[in-house]
Parts: sequence; C-alpha cells; structure tokens
Amino acid sequence: MSQLVIFRHGQSVWNLENKFTGWVDVDLTEKGIQEAKNAGLKLKGIKFDYA
Repeated sequence: MSQLVIFRHGQSVWNLENKFTGWVDVDLTEKGIQEAKNAGLKLKGIKFDYA
C-alpha cells in the first residue's frame, strides 16, 4: 500500500514575527532546530520511492 509522508519545516525566526517568505533563507529558532531533529528521527529508516 502506498504511503504519503508530509512534514513541515521547523519554526523559523520569521514565523515568530508573523512574516512569510519563499525567497529568503531564514534561521530556525531553537524550537525549530529541535523540531527538525525530531523530524529526522521520525523519517529515519523510511525508504522513499519518490521525493
């Protein structure tokens, strides 16, 4: 059976300031860094056919 995996990026500095961007790389907050690490642990071991 197929499985769709969706993850959102970790919290960024601009998320806290209610700013939105798609053209600028904004740093993650400490919370965002932890969220990204947790996402990596959850994704570890999953074999993807497409990305």
